[in-house]
Amino acid sequence: MADWKDPRPTQTGFGASPSLNGEIASSEVFDAGLRQHMLSIYNYMASGVLLTGIVALLTARSGLAVTFASGPLMWIVALSPLAIVFGMSFGQNKLSTGTLQAMFWAFAVLMGLSLSTIFLVYTGASIAATFFATAGAFAGLSLFGYTTKKNLSAMGTFLTMGVFGLIIAMLLNAFFFKSAGFDLAISFIGVLIFAGLTAWDTQKLKGNYLAIQQAKMTNPAIVQAYPIGKQVIMGALTLYLDFINMFLFLLRFMGSRD
Repeated sequence: MADWKDPRPTQTGFGASPSLNGEIASSEVFDAGLRQHMLSIYNYMASGVLLTGIVALLTARSGLAVTFASGPLMWIVALSPLAIVFGMSFGQNKLSTGTLQAMFWAFAVLMGLSLSTIFLVYTGASIAATFFATAGAFAGLSLFGYTTKKNLSAMGTFLTMGVFGLIIAMLLNAFFFKSAGFDLAISFIGVLIFAGLTAWDTQKLKGNYLAIQQAKMTNPAIVQAYPIGKQVIMGALTLYLDFINMFLFLLRFMGSRD
């Protein structure tokens, strides 16, 4: 079985020149297609983050952020993005590419409304500094996940379990412990978890693309089951969540309160 994480097809030996030439050509096609695929994911993800930031800033400046800081609207705005994520994740095979696109942009807008409340807590300068710090860290971690030859699957499984543990710890601290020190520890662990997930998710997206492209060589109909457009949108959503969560946990360290 070919290693789906290696963009180079397996060579068959020194005496198979025509086959080797064909494999090199296939590798070059895979590499070019992979780069285009990942760029499409990054473009979607960056556009979603930018839209969220614009909506958050405009909402805060208009004064509407106060209405989302408490009361029924707070829960609606906070839970709506989560509902869309579940809808996209569980319905991606049934939903059309256009529907997934619309849901992604709606998610980005709702996240902007939800995140507008951070401007009520932290200064604009510290939010901007944290954003650029997160962007730099995200770029480096994603590049590592894309280029490393090490299989990060074991780390990814551990980090995914860590997310559930993180959620439980946050709920316990919010309703029972209410400890500032524990909250700081949770934030530190949260940054580490989503930093690791950024690298793992990037490698996973790369591997998924290569696996599907190799499978298409023996079964071209497989592209109908895994449309490239859907892969791009769902990949962008995955990296968006990694970025936003890393930003929010890092903001607890770098954010200066008004």
